[in-house]
Amino acid sequence: MAQLIFVRHGQSLYNLENRFTGILDVALTDNGKEQAKLAGDKLIGYVFDIAYTSMLIRAQESLRIILNEMKLTIPIVKDKAFNERMYGTLQGLNKEETAQKYGLAQVEIWRRSYDVCPPGGESLSDTYNRVVPYYKTQIEPELKKGQNVLIVAHGNSLRSLMMYLENISPLDIVTVNIATGIPRVYTFDDQLKIASVKDL
Repeated sequence: MAQLIFVRHGQSLYNLENRFTGILDVALTDNGKEQAKLAGDKLIGYVFDIAYTSMLIRAQESLRIILNEMKLTIPIVKDKAFNERMYGTLQGLNKEETAQKYGLAQVEIWRRSYDVCPPGGESLSDTYNRVVPYYKTQIEPELKKGQNVLIVAHGNSLRSLMMYLENISPLDIVTVNIATGIPRVYTFDDQLKIASVKDL
């Protein structure tokens, strides 16, 4: 039974500063590195054949720490399909200050809705439409061969994947939040149907 496990990267500097990060390349904080290390500890005993991550340093560094903690050396594929959602002109701005400027309701729509884009940015729908085709063409074949796959990426790219895997509606995904550094484990049967899901 193949397994897919995904982990959202550890806390970044902009997470700490409550800023919109998007595709800006921001490093992990010391706490973020510790979160990745704890994720690696939780994954000791799991077996992976290949890992996927984004082109952004906070995800790549989280993956490196996880694999180092597991003492595991496996092929790593980096692809922009797993990059964080692009937040357009909001990138780098403080979320609280942005809410004061535009109103909390508007900012929440930009952040959490499925099909509304922030100014100059991507909607979650746009993110879904790059993550899921990549998953179908590149990762599902690995799982069908019985390979175990690790993905370390971002809140919105992983929410998109979660929508697909768990058949979550655009309405319901609004309330879904993925915590940093918590592995989510999918176990599939031989028809690639989900047999179990759990967070570690």
